Amino acid sequence: MNIDAFFEELDSYFDKNQVEKVDGFLTASLAQAKEEEDYAAYISICNEMIGFYRSVSAFQKAYAAAEDVLLLMEELKLEDTEHFATTLLNAATAYSAAGDYAQALRLYRQAMQIYERLLPAEDYRWASLYNNMSIMLEKAGENEEAAKSAEKALAIIEKQEGNEAQTATTLTNLAMVYFKLSENEEAKKCLTRAIALFEQGGENINEHYSGALAGMGEAYFRDGEYEKSLSYYERALEDVKRHYGENMSYGILCENCAAVCGSMGDEEKQKRYADKAREVMGRL
Repeated sequence: MNIDAFFEELDSYFDKNQVEKVDGFLTASLAQAKEEEDYAAYISICNEMIGFYRSVSAFQKAYAAAEDVLLLMEELKLEDTEHFATTLLNAATAYSAAGDYAQALRLYRQAMQIYERLLPAEDYRWASLYNNMSIMLEKAGENEEAAKSAEKALAIIEKQEGNEAQTATTLTNLAMVYFKLSENEEAKKCLTRAIALFEQGGENINEHYSGALAGMGEAYFRDGEYEKSLSYYERALEDVKRHYGENMSYGILCENCAAVCGSMGDEEKQKRYADKAREVMGRL
């Protein structure tokens, strides 16, 4: 199959905010690749499925795609390649997003072992590994280790040109850890820089932009500036919905908005956001 045409059509659904069409398209494309015995395309499509299903909180589908493609790659004797490590990272990130940190850490370490054999220390793929591990460690409460991992990622990314979005994503991740370490001003500095970098993308703004906006909402909430906090959280809501629909992150952001409205004394708006959060979480 024509994998370039596949990616072009997939990108078009996201560009047109037609997220509801992605699942069916991925499933049909995978079936075509299987029928044609195009293993390279099959592996690429499965990796896209892992990432997409993770982003819309369809975790069981993400796990199934990960198990399927990893088994295929082992059958093809690809288990000691960069491509296998990349797939391990995608799978680990899905488990991390779902809260299965033990399984995520196992997969991250497996990917790390492959990278240690194949990649130089300054390779940009190390930055992706460190970034993802930082997110998982922060969720697991290992904040000091999470900060170290994010700082390693940032040090690698900042040495390379043309990585504004990845730099911004790393700064956002680092800010979240700084919050946990009560280093609020450092977090705010990271987020200010991250938002500026994301906004350089213009209309084609990166999908991780919402994370930086939500982070700034948190920063202003901690400062007691509730109107600014709500403004950033609401911008984050719009961006998440535009890219992924009403997923788990959308529900969590609704909870955050409800908390801010409660602090502002706006009970009507607080109830509206709390009801929406319950609706989204219940549906998922």
